[in-house]
Amino acid sequence: MLDGRLLVDAHVHVARLQTLSADWLAWVQTFGGEVPLGELFDADGWPRPQAIDAHFAAQGADHVLLFTEYSPKSTGIQPIEDVLPLLEHNPARFRVVANLNPHLHYPVAAELARQVGLGAIACKIHPVHGGFEASDRMLYPAYSWAEQHGLPVIVHCGTSTFAGSANAYADPILLDPVLRDFPDLTVVLAHGGRGWWYEQAAFLALQRANVWLEVSGLPPQRLPDYYGRSLPRLAAKMIFGTDWPGVPGVERNARSLEKVLLGAGCGQDLVAAAWGGNAAKVFALP
Repeated sequence: MLDGRLLVDAHVHVARLQTLSADWLAWVQTFGGEVPLGELFDADGWPRPQAIDAHFAAQGADHVLLFTEYSPKSTGIQPIEDVLPLLEHNPARFRVVANLNPHLHYPVAAELARQVGLGAIACKIHPVHGGFEASDRMLYPAYSWAEQHGLPVIVHCGTSTFAGSANAYADPILLDPVLRDFPDLTVVLAHGGRGWWYEQAAFLALQRANVWLEVSGLPPQRLPDYYGRSLPRLAAKMIFGTDWPGVPGVERNARSLEKVLLGAGCGQDLVAAAWGGNAAKVFALP
């Protein structure tokens, strides 16, 4: 809890360090700020569950969504099995997010079901690092499975500076066929259109009840520049996330977001929704 309110960090990367690209490690060193990686990972690069749990507890994070990735041409492969020890250590705080890459997984629906069976509560699609469009028909069986089972799908909608990234695939308009063909699918736009598509991502979130705007990787103080007069309405569809460990601090970002939303005319009820209420609704968190 932070000031007695639920805080959910809905976008966190706790990967085994040996699986990460040099670009990723440089990114953490540039933007990691207050994150003490030397204390949170052992000498072999494995996450230390007790230390990481204590770190997020000190930051006030009640729930933390742990991301996995299968992108061998950019950031590398961080399999879901690598984060399961954190889930086992504290299932009340940690949740796991599945990841699919149609170039690697076949059949995709079976792989999604396998990862959900290991504890995943959502699925991440990363077109930019994986090298495919979110509307690739190879993914349709997975979207159908997710829609039928009420599983939220998180789609990376923002630029990436990592080598091998295909930024054209981050355009939110590429999701239009998916939203048309799977009208009951819950979709979360990770990074909120970062770079070139803020207006498009905001439009989709405001237009469709089942589309949400997740703001990880965005400096909270810049949100008024990115979303302008739409920001007060977007607070009701906003999900807080940090893209940890590439963040100065979870609590620091949360408080910065609060200041920005209050300055935009939002009440504390909308701050609470953005901090954790919306994520609790979307991801069925207590």
